[in-house]
This record gives sequence, C-alpha cells and structure tokens, in this order.
Amino acid sequence: MPKRSWLLIVLLACVTVGTALAQDPENYRMPPAEVVDILDHPPTPYVSVSPDHRWVLLLHRASMPSIEEVSRPILRLAGMRFDPSTNGSIIARSPLITRLTFKHISQGGRVPILLDSKQGRLGFASWSPDGSRIAFTRTTSQGIELWAAEVPQEVPSDEARQRRGDEQGDGDEDEAQEEDEEDPTIPPVQARRLGHAHLNAIMGFPCTWATDSASLLCRFVPEDRGAPPLPPQVPSGPVVLESDEGKSQVRTYQDLLEDRHDEELFAHYVSSRLYWVDVSDGRRRPLGEAALYDSVRISPDGRFLLVERITPPFSRSVPHYYFPRSFEVWDRDGRLVHEVARLPLHDQVPIGGVPTGPRNISWAEAQPATLSWREALDGGNPRSEAEHRDKLMLLDAPFQDQPREMLRTEERTRGWDWTQTGAALVTEMNRRKQFIRSWLAEPGQDGRWNLTKLDERGLYDAYADPGDPVSAPTESGHSLIIQQGDWILLSGRGASPQGDRPFLDRYNVRSQEKQRLFQSGPGTYETVSEVLDPQGTRIITRLETPTDPPNYLLRNLESGRSHAITAFTDPAPQLRQVKKQLVTYARADGIELSGTLYLPAGYQQGTRLPVVMWAYPREYNDPDIAGQVRGSTNRFTNFRGPSHLFFLTQGYAVLDGPAMPVVGEEGNDTFVEQLVMNAEAAIDKLVEMGVADPDRIGIGGHSYGAFMTANLLAHSDLFRAGIARSGAYNRTLTPFGFQNERRTFWEAPEVYFSMSPFMHAHKLDEPILLIHGQADNNSGTFPIQSERLYHALNGLGGTARLVMLPNESHGYRARESVLHAVAEMIDWFDHYVKNAPRRVFSEETQSRD
Repeated sequence: MPKRSWLLIVLLACVTVGTALAQDPENYRMPPAEVVDILDHPPTPYVSVSPDHRWVLLLHRASMPSIEEVSRPILRLAGMRFDPSTNGSIIARSPLITRLTFKHISQGGRVPILLDSKQGRLGFASWSPDGSRIAFTRTTSQGIELWAAEVPQEVPSDEARQRRGDEQGDGDEDEAQEEDEEDPTIPPVQARRLGHAHLNAIMGFPCTWATDSASLLCRFVPEDRGAPPLPPQVPSGPVVLESDEGKSQVRTYQDLLEDRHDEELFAHYVSSRLYWVDVSDGRRRPLGEAALYDSVRISPDGRFLLVERITPPFSRSVPHYYFPRSFEVWDRDGRLVHEVARLPLHDQVPIGGVPTGPRNISWAEAQPATLSWREALDGGNPRSEAEHRDKLMLLDAPFQDQPREMLRTEERTRGWDWTQTGAALVTEMNRRKQFIRSWLAEPGQDGRWNLTKLDERGLYDAYADPGDPVSAPTESGHSLIIQQGDWILLSGRGASPQGDRPFLDRYNVRSQEKQRLFQSGPGTYETVSEVLDPQGTRIITRLETPTDPPNYLLRNLESGRSHAITAFTDPAPQLRQVKKQLVTYARADGIELSGTLYLPAGYQQGTRLPVVMWAYPREYNDPDIAGQVRGSTNRFTNFRGPSHLFFLTQGYAVLDGPAMPVVGEEGNDTFVEQLVMNAEAAIDKLVEMGVADPDRIGIGGHSYGAFMTANLLAHSDLFRAGIARSGAYNRTLTPFGFQNERRTFWEAPEVYFSMSPFMHAHKLDEPILLIHGQADNNSGTFPIQSERLYHALNGLGGTARLVMLPNESHGYRARESVLHAVAEMIDWFDHYVKNAPRRVFSEETQSRD
C-alpha cells in the first residue's frame, strides 16, 4: 500500500478517536438540592372556564417528563415532529396532565373526573358549546383515545357546604387544601371512552364539537392504513433539487422532506379518516374518504363543513404549511357543495411576505354560513409599491355567486374578528415601519362597508396599547367580540412607567370615549381572564402578588364583592424571601432603559454581590418606544425549567430582562455598538446602587439572547463569563434574513459579518458555556451553530464548554436535561464569576466602583 494511503488512514483514525473522546457523554448532573425541590414540585393546574360560566375545569399537572419519555422515537417530516407509534404531536405526548377536576364557580363544589385506569397520558380537553360536556384525549402505547365526561347537574347547597365546613373545622385550612381533595357533597363523574378507534392528532387537536353539543367531528387513523412504507434496499436514483429563475428566499427551516421515502412516510402518517362521533354512545359515522386533512371547521349554523386538505406534490425546501392544498365546502354527510380554492405550492414567498391567492380561509363567525378570506394585492411582497396590500373577501351560502370584495387595506392585514352585531374589527400593520392601525367595518347599503378608525400607534408602543377586544362564545361554539350598541370591551396589560397594571375598559366606537371598569390594584398583578356579561360587570380575574401564587376570583364590579374560585398554594415557599424591584437608567445616548432586579433572600443593603444579567435584544424604530417599561414587579416569583433565576438560591443578584434595544430604521447596522451601550448602562446602574461587584458580573441569554451574549463577550470586557443557550452565531447560515432583519446576506454582507460572533471568535476572550438541544428544530438555531463556535474557540485557544442535550429541541423539557442545564450554569458562573480571581482594572473601569 502506498505510504500516503497509510498516512491518511492514521490521520483518519486519530480524528475518529479524537471525535469519539470529545463526544463521550457524561452522566446527567444534579444542581443543588433546593433547586431540585423547586423544580420537582407540581405546578399549579391549568384552569379552563366553561362556555356557560358555571364551571371551571382544572387540569392538574406533573412537573417534567423523564428523559425516557422525551427520547421515544419520533419522525421529523415536513417541518413537524410526531410520535409514529401513537400518531400524536410530540408536544402533546408529554405526561403533564395527570388528572381532571370540575369545580363550580360560584358555589365551590369540586368533582373529580374518574377514568377506568391511571394508565396513559391525558391531553387535549375542550368544552362542548353548551358547556354540558368535555371531550379529551388519553394517549396509550397503542394510540390516542377519545374520552368524554358529563358536567355534574347537581350543585351542593349552601347548607351542605356549611355542614361540610363545620365537620372539617377551620375554613381557611380547608381552602388551602381544596385543590387536592374532592368535595363529598357531589359524587365523582365517570368519564367514558368513545369507542376503541385511535385518533390522528399529528395536525393538532383532532376533534371539533358539533353546534348541538351532541357529537364530535374527528380525524381518525384509517383502519385499513397498514404498515408504514419501508425504505428502499437499493436507491432508485440520486436526490435532486433544481432551481429556476423564480426566487425562493426562504428561512432556514429544519426537518424538511429529503427524499421519496420521506414523502411516502408523510402521506402515510398524516392521512386520516373523518367520522362523526355520537357522544352518548360512541357510535361513529364515516365522512368522505381518507385524505391528508389539515383542518375541518363547522359553519356557525352547523350545516356545512370547511375542509382543508394537503395535496401533492410535496416540497423538499419548505414545511408542510406551504404545500399545495384544497379548500372545499361539504354538507354534513360529506357531499361536495363548493370548491373554494386549490392553492399551489408556496415556495417562493418573499421575505416577510405572504402567499398570493386566498389565505386564512375561514367562516365569518357572525354569519350563519359565510366564508371569508384575504388576498394580497401586491404579489405578497412587502417591498412592492402598492396603493393597497390586501383585500378582504366574502362568499355566502349556497356559494353559487361570485365572491364579493368587502374592503381593501393599505397595509398587510394582521387580524379580522367579528362582533356580535355583525361588524368586523380589522387590524392592519407595517412591520418594517412598526405601526399598527385598527378599523371597525360595518355593513352598509349596496354591499359597501363603512369604516371607522379606532386606533393607530406604534407596533411596539406598549403605553398607547388600548387593549384587545373581549370575546364571548356563541351557542354554536364560535367566538364573537362582545358589542352592545356602540360599546365594546377592551382588556389590556396597562403598561406604564411604573410597570404593567392590567385593565378592563368599555370603549365607544363612535365617540372613542373610554370608561375604566377595572384595573389591577397597587402591589398586585390581576388580569381579566373571562367576562361573564355584556356590560363587563361580572368578571373572572387571575390575581397574584410577589408573595401569593396566581388564583382565580369571581368579581362583581357593581357590588364590589369578590369570591375565590381557586386556592392554589405556594409551590416554592423557600423563594418568598427573594426581593425584586424595577430599576430604571439611561444609556449613553439618552435612551431610557429598565430591568427587574432580583436580590437573594437575606440580602443586606450595600453588600456587593456577583450578578447575572439575562437579556434578549429587540429592535425598535422609535427611541421613546424602546425605552418603555415592560412587565411588573408585582408578579408572583416562581421558577420553572432551566431558569436563570435559580442563581438567586446561590447568593447571586439577577438583573432580569435588562432592556437591550437596537434602535433605528436599519438598527442592525449598529447592532454591536448598541448592545455594548445597553450593557454598560445596566452595569453602571447596579454598581451605583451598591448591588454589583463590577468584577463579578456574568451575562447570559437564550436563542437571540445567546447570540447577544456571544457578541458582548467578543466586543467588550464588561463581563467575566457568559452562558449562551440554543443560539445562532454565524449569520451567513441564515442568509435570507433573521429576527427583524429583512435584507439578505448578499444585500448587506457587512452587516451579517459584523453581527456574527463566529467571525470575531478570536476576540471572544472570556469563558463561555454553550448549551444546545441536539434536536433543536427552531428556524436558524441549528445545533451546528453551537458546535462550530465551540470548535472555533477551541482552535483559537479560548475557554469554552459545549453541552449538547440529547433529544432536546429549542427549549428543554426532560427532567434530566433541565436539572443538568441548571447544574452546568451554576457551576460555570461559580467558577468563572463568583469565585474568579480579581482582574486588574483600568482607571476608567475602576471609576465605576
């Protein structure tokens, strides 16, 4: 054998051994015990209010799935991930819902929902339109089952509840335990499995309630589907992609179809059969043939179905939601009434644009059976000059006339919602210029619609945000904006320089008069969860304080009386001594900034601590809007997942969400300079307050915050170390735009280069911990981004650690992964920030102290 060949074999062997050693996995590590205790405690239940406002459904949850659960085999096809053994989305397969409970809103009776077995994982739950039933799913190893439960008809009397209270003693103690104990005055409800067939939940919740609340329309796995197609033993030919003169400037999507076998698998698993299911006995009645149904929606009058199907040919360059599809109207027996549209493959949608042709096809909820959709008038391209960008179309049953144009909008239509009086609230926006405008459209004579402008403001102007219209369910199960005469209700977060104070307003669409009905009080954070009457006088709110966990109240705004619906207890009482405050400051160019400062339990005023700053950059056109305060210090402090706030348990101060605005029409042109200004201002403030030791400050962030972290370490010496989770570091790998950057790499190569910390890895001279899910499917944050930055730093002699979490995506779910990530973070900053040897500062840096 030639000597060169032997040398090549030796080199390859060395590389192989080195790679194997580098990838040799560690065992999962554990953070401090107090962190484990907090994360293992079950979170408070989800709360869902019935359409008739009589009951709430409590969905009790476990804390985190195991790595065994997260590691079950999945398929990654056409931009989605699912479990082939159950035909369920991996998002829905986590065993987080452990049990269900009904609770009466006004009288407090709790009713457990019993199943024949505790096996399986509970998921999707929805109310019938009349509020008399719920339907939910249970996932077993064989597939996803459909279950239903009847809402109790019996409600405990006041005498029975009083007798129960006398028997059990102190009422407050009983309330504290009420979410874990059944109410003996009402018998439990026995849930029923509706047949033995398995649902197909790959495309989302597989069932829709009929308008009469007596049946469900569901997607099932076809009974004759057979085994999945096997990969070919011998390739039939090469994989070929071909482009033509058309531009296909798409984002860097993941999990796309790669070959013919992928296409066969996609068609096999997504294919489903439609059935009506009688809730009383579980009997099924088939509808149509098996097909790739994306959605099926019932008209408000219950007579028609809007059926959306994916059709070939499939694409290997875009996700499934850009695939060709058909929209048809069927009657309840599955007969074709009208073909609405056949849409082609949309693989050439401009950056920041929309597809041409009808889009967002749906039922106009205010009408018995009217279809509505939008169509682009500018070719879907936001860069094209156009007098109007969208038109809104309507088509009434029996769908034999030509569609009629309702109105046109100057900008891209963002939302289109209907009111109880048949009017429409239309919202348009320009993302590049960052403004938003809303109109009330009312039917007039000769088919014309009269427009009344309701609001126009900056897209991110939190202080000027009037709130969102409040909707209520209809008898058919649809939702309409509450409107009485000229009045609608608006609910918002109430952003202000002092922080958020959520509110409920009455708003007159003619005079634009506002009447404040409710606002969160000082020292609390209380949001409107449900409005129970058209006047907005009876509401359900979600109330929390820095020391009290979120709980739900029934409020009567006329009488001023309130009644507790839930009494969830503190899941982490050891965190109650943590203090937090809003801090405001200005950066060098005068832009006002803010963040939330957390101080650990037992903090002594004037003590300088190691500090963790955790942030996420955002782009703004207006410096005044960039400086607005967002969030509230009155919210309950509770940590879930791999939170950076766990540093508080280890004696750190944490500056959470310090504003990192990037301001300007093309703000990314000075992205790095503005990041450094933001960070300098935050550090100066903490040092001035006597909280921060300027020589012991770490920076961290997730996703775009990780990108920020690497840039700050490369372009400043403000921080001792950094933690970057699930980030992107080489913008040339996202050449057709990212975040709010609409220019391509070839239009602004210097911007892509200057913003990429990978290009400046030789300047990144502080230790950086890189954490990334090996199965990250977020657009742009491919795992290779962290791997390549690590290899660059390793080759340049930098201090870096790369942690790749098996089977985790952009966020981390498994208990083992979450605990390991927190352990890595604490150990990294303990070594390189808290206990790092002191640096020699320049006079300029010393002046901060």
